[in-house]
Amino acid sequence: MDSKYSAFTFKVPNKIQKPNHVNFNGNGIKRPRLDDQQTKLCTNGSVPAKQRKLLPVYNVRHRLIAEIQKTPTVIIIGETGSGKTTQIPQFMHEVNMEKSGIIGITQPRRVAAITLSSRVAEEMDCKQGELVGYTVRFEDVTSSHTKLKYLTDGMLLREAMLDNLLMAYSIIVLDEAHERTVHTDVLFGIVKQAQAVRRMKKLAPLKIIVMSATMDVDHFSNYFNHAPVVYLGGRQYPVKVLHAKHNQEDYVFSSLVTIFQIHKEAPPNHDILVFLTGQEEIEAMANSIRQIALELDGKAPQLKVYPLYSSLPSQQQLDVFRPTPVGMRKVILSTNVAETSVTISGIKYVIDSGMVKARSHHPGTGLDMLKVQKISQAQAWQRTGRAGRESSGFCYRVYTKQEFDSLLKNSIPEIQRCNLTSVVLQLLALGINTLEFDFIDKPPREAIVCALEQLKYLGAIETVDNPGLTKLGMKMAQFPLDPRFSKILLSANEYNCVEEILSIVSLLSGESIFFIPPNKKDKALAARQKFVSPAGDHITLLNIYRQYSSLTVKKQWCQENFLNWRNLHYASEVRTQLQELCRRCNIPMSSCGQDYDQVQKCLITGLFMNIAEIQRERQYMTVGSRQIVSIHPSSTLFGSQPPCVLFTEVVQTGRCYMRQLSRIEPDWVMDIVPNFASKHRLTAHVT
Repeated sequence: MDSKYSAFTFKVPNKIQKPNHVNFNGNGIKRPRLDDQQTKLCTNGSVPAKQRKLLPVYNVRHRLIAEIQKTPTVIIIGETGSGKTTQIPQFMHEVNMEKSGIIGITQPRRVAAITLSSRVAEEMDCKQGELVGYTVRFEDVTSSHTKLKYLTDGMLLREAMLDNLLMAYSIIVLDEAHERTVHTDVLFGIVKQAQAVRRMKKLAPLKIIVMSATMDVDHFSNYFNHAPVVYLGGRQYPVKVLHAKHNQEDYVFSSLVTIFQIHKEAPPNHDILVFLTGQEEIEAMANSIRQIALELDGKAPQLKVYPLYSSLPSQQQLDVFRPTPVGMRKVILSTNVAETSVTISGIKYVIDSGMVKARSHHPGTGLDMLKVQKISQAQAWQRTGRAGRESSGFCYRVYTKQEFDSLLKNSIPEIQRCNLTSVVLQLLALGINTLEFDFIDKPPREAIVCALEQLKYLGAIETVDNPGLTKLGMKMAQFPLDPRFSKILLSANEYNCVEEILSIVSLLSGESIFFIPPNKKDKALAARQKFVSPAGDHITLLNIYRQYSSLTVKKQWCQENFLNWRNLHYASEVRTQLQELCRRCNIPMSSCGQDYDQVQKCLITGLFMNIAEIQRERQYMTVGSRQIVSIHPSSTLFGSQPPCVLFTEVVQTGRCYMRQLSRIEPDWVMDIVPNFASKHRLTAHVT
């Protein structure tokens, strides 16, 4: 296809020109292979089980099983599309390798765990939740008969808190190991230790299989006691990579232009996958695509636009896998959740923005930063591979070849850049000293100490030098939440506002519930005013949830008020699960009605490290780290200057913005967290 960046209903800057053309041949690494046969790949969705035989891994299954049986730990490198994630667990089950235990297959993301489980259940001709099931946060679709269990790495880590030897499992498959999520990195150490202890105590052995499409093989092999490495052949179909000829100032607009360039020229049913950074960006582009598509009526195939991001309810996530109707085109706008594991049927074109939204923690300031940043080369190749799963494809990178060459080869492991408070709490619940834990790549000591100090302030441990969980800390570890939110929830009974805090924490656990179409911004902001509280964003969220939960026709009401029904529905599901956990922790339901001071005081119990004061220069400065911050324009408090505010997170987009704020009284902080307040004296400079 002769590709050009061009425009249809909008003016395109002259800087967008025809991209360079580069042939793509995998990731450029030649490896010894068990088999090099090129075969047609099958996809997620409605696929007959007989197509298993068409996957590259199928022809080497006997030799592969023999290799796996030889040693307690095996590292498998299988190129994208080889079938390793769906087929290897089935091969092991077919020879009863798991015996009386379970084969657990971890995934970094919930959407992958759910769709892979569905795919394998279909191939094995069983109902999901029986022989094949899945477990993700707030959702367990398994039974006593489940033998193949797909689960997020975070959920297996939570299971380890109840049984650190993971005795329910006889085989654990750590998939997508190259992603190096914080939970996966911790699991490496947990399963390695469980395997060793079970062997020493002569208990049922635990087999570990580490899988990925690409990784630093020597590093992983050395960590797992020089485990053997098996290379699988069977590449994806060829993908042509096209780079922008010149630097693009606006990757979102460049991606939008490229969508319609492809849409005008490509045949129907050649679907497009676009990688963007987050929900708000995705929803805004979806709206733009739908508007532009209306003006192309009759001049191009009909477009169906689907968003895909982690906080979408499961059913909406699964919509993207439905086959595209004949004569139409599907455009999927996704965050990096579509980079690995899942295969979306029909994808012929990938548009890679080259950007990702990543969270990083700065121990010096104590702040979590949510920042849009460049991807790594490994991520770029993963994204490229999405276009070559069913047939040859194209990948449009809206960045230059020179920019690609300047990217980091691999992403920095999350454990070396994130807030470790949750990790440290979970390890302490396992009786593990984090400073001595066998990490594959040890996080900075400063980050571990910072996490311990936060846990001390939260009351989860008594001392940093000899950390051991308090009774409160043990309860906090039972909740699948950020420890700050767990502390808030456990404190809510004291402030007689459990119902209110449940709603707020549930909403904070997902993506934004607000939807502001670019062409209806004034209407959307006017609709929001009905719910706005002078107390700030947290009470505004509570007002919205209260009204939402009282309605029977929820979806239409959300549309009328420019609210994201999917995210409100997800929050409602989370709230139900958290309420059940509260019941198990003997926390009775209570409500403070309209006494919102109680809610704000309760929020301070967990978020007191996220407080900022206004200074004489009319700037805000965080109390703990003395960092200059500003109120985010999306906040209900934007434009006002309360003396003291509490915030949920900081987002860095040129400046450091506080998001999800509440105005609070400095005296409350002194009463609620006197130790913190005395160390970080609030000055409340007001002119």
